[in-house]
Amino acid sequence: MLMIKALLPFLFATKRLQTFKGLLLTLLVVFFCSLSSLQLAYAEGVEVTTAKLESADDGYRVFVGFSFELGNDVKNAINEGIPVSFIAEVEINRPRWYWFDEKSIRSTQTIKIQYDLWRRQYTAAVNGGLKQNFATLDEIIKLVKQPRRWLVAEKNALSFGSTYNVAVRLKLDSSQLSKPMLITSLSNSGWRLSSDWKRFTFKVEEK
Repeated sequence: MLMIKALLPFLFATKRLQTFKGLLLTLLVVFFCSLSSLQLAYAEGVEVTTAKLESADDGYRVFVGFSFELGNDVKNAINEGIPVSFIAEVEINRPRWYWFDEKSIRSTQTIKIQYDLWRRQYTAAVNGGLKQNFATLDEIIKLVKQPRRWLVAEKNALSFGSTYNVAVRLKLDSSQLSKPMLITSLSNSGWRLSSDWKRFTFKVEEK
């Protein structure tokens, strides 16, 4: 009897530990499931329809095309004068069988669109450059879906005869929103426009 009494605290402690472990495991499962769902949500809504890397006189330019539809909440925000930015991203790296992949070349193109309530005109600025005027929202979104080719690497940045892995994606940059809008965007999937990485290979065949 004395031995049983002596073991009781240990047994209760063990039971509490097992309960705690079970609760912790449940919380971890819920957390990772939620994280996976969030990642999937961020990868919905945008499709990369075209992705090419082309050699040009001044280096290598990327040609990309995207397909997506803006949600009503995003459209309404733009029409109320709230600026919205889209970022097209490109990553280039050369795989090496004997070691880690060569350091990536990264390039982005940001298109910031806004509606001028006073002039009743849409504007777009690429990488902070001069603003272009558009009559309708549809016209300005075409620029986002079919951005102009832009330089992503100089001629001497890629080695002749080598094959590179290239990845492209587009996302709506909610980090540039005001704090009230940012909070709203967290609970609205329409603000989480993003594509998966579109991956392809490119072989340098011209010097």
